Amino acid sequence: MLDRRRFALLIAALAATPALARERAPRPPKPFHGIQMLGRLERSAGGRLGAYILDTGTGQGFGWREDERFGMCSTFKLSLAALTLREVDAGRLPADERLVWSLLDLLPNSPVTGAASGPQGLTVVALAQAAQQTSDNLAANMVMKRLGGPEALTAFWRSLGDTVSRLDRYETALNIVPAGEVRDTTSARAITTSLAQVLAGNVLTPASRDMLLRWMSETTTGLKRIRAGVPADWRSGDKTGTYMAPGMYSKINDIAILFPPGKAPLLATAFYEPADAPQDIRPQDEAVLAAVGRIAADRNAWKR
Repeated sequence: MLDRRRFALLIAALAATPALARERAPRPPKPFHGIQMLGRLERSAGGRLGAYILDTGTGQGFGWREDERFGMCSTFKLSLAALTLREVDAGRLPADERLVWSLLDLLPNSPVTGAASGPQGLTVVALAQAAQQTSDNLAANMVMKRLGGPEALTAFWRSLGDTVSRLDRYETALNIVPAGEVRDTTSARAITTSLAQVLAGNVLTPASRDMLLRWMSETTTGLKRIRAGVPADWRSGDKTGTYMAPGMYSKINDIAILFPPGKAPLLATAFYEPADAPQDIRPQDEAVLAAVGRIAADRNAWKR
């Protein structure tokens, strides 16, 4: 009788605390050390830093303010070049289609289109390359108009599952992104995840993906930014974005692909707004982005 009574009490206790009868839920993994490293970087530099680093082999990543919005500036031109090549791949855009303009159309920072004004123009692919490699503003606007405007690029991001990134204006107005503005913004995590599909996935044909990667590797505007922080034997490529104006948040941006020898590529995005809003690009500001590159390459950053 006593054994039956003890057994009944045990059953009642288990029924009263069902959590004991279930398996314990697995604990979430500890965060990567890289998060703390990025946080210390922002505190030491001052200003506001949004960064995200993604290992395309494992799909794991870490960041700092990675879901906050930042103005893209010219970093959007990497996605614009990708969209151009996708449309060529799909047969919706002839690769040899030529676009023409006049000297009256020129914008600040239009080195390629400024030298090629005339009745011959350039092919749409050559203009996309100019937008990527030299950040040519008129080239970007012409390609974007041909593809359907800023909303076409936003639709491209949506097709990749990116519900954050958006482009609303043309160059050069899209660079004016004061605090609280959502137009022409993205987050470090959103744009990194989108571009991982382009640069390490099958959004483009292999030939077009290789072309875009070559354009990025031959781009020289970001050699002092993220790419400056990785080991010399790593291949890399990038697309920068910069805006300097009095009374506005200055923006020093970069998106880079990094190739550790024998491993899957890493993607690193850094959006930096210096606290004192300088009107010129300074070495110490680009050094913040180089430090993001060092963190991406640091094995300790990937430890938990």
